[in-house]
Amino acid sequence: MIKTLFINFWEYKFFRFIMVGIINTAFGYALFALLIYLKFHYSIAVLISTILGVLFNFKTIGEIVFNNKSNRLILRFCMVYFITYWLNVFIIFIFKKVISENLYLVGFLALIPVALITFFLNKYFVFGLDKG
Repeated sequence: MIKTLFINFWEYKFFRFIMVGIINTAFGYALFALLIYLKFHYSIAVLISTILGVLFNFKTIGEIVFNNKSNRLILRFCMVYFITYWLNVFIIFIFKKVISENLYLVGFLALIPVALITFFLNKYFVFGLDKG
């Protein structure tokens, strides 16, 4: 039953995005946390983890989520990451002031709105505009 439910959900792009995103996010957040531990400024930690995740994420999101193997979309994909980098830094800045000074916590909480916005930008701006 659970296998059937998973297979049924797999048909939805957003579900595949979440599943792939868990792997991508675990990598990115682990790197972010390591860099914070190493005393990097949070904006630099976000930048480095974003840059290192972009190529891996491009392939996993493009192929698994949107069934698109086109490498010519990399510039649009990078623009989405540029936007979400600044959005992530801004959200962490706000959450740090409003919620907690704990960068591990606010970095984790920022993942939720950033992930949602990233999905829609990828769906409509990157992979939705590709005509073949």
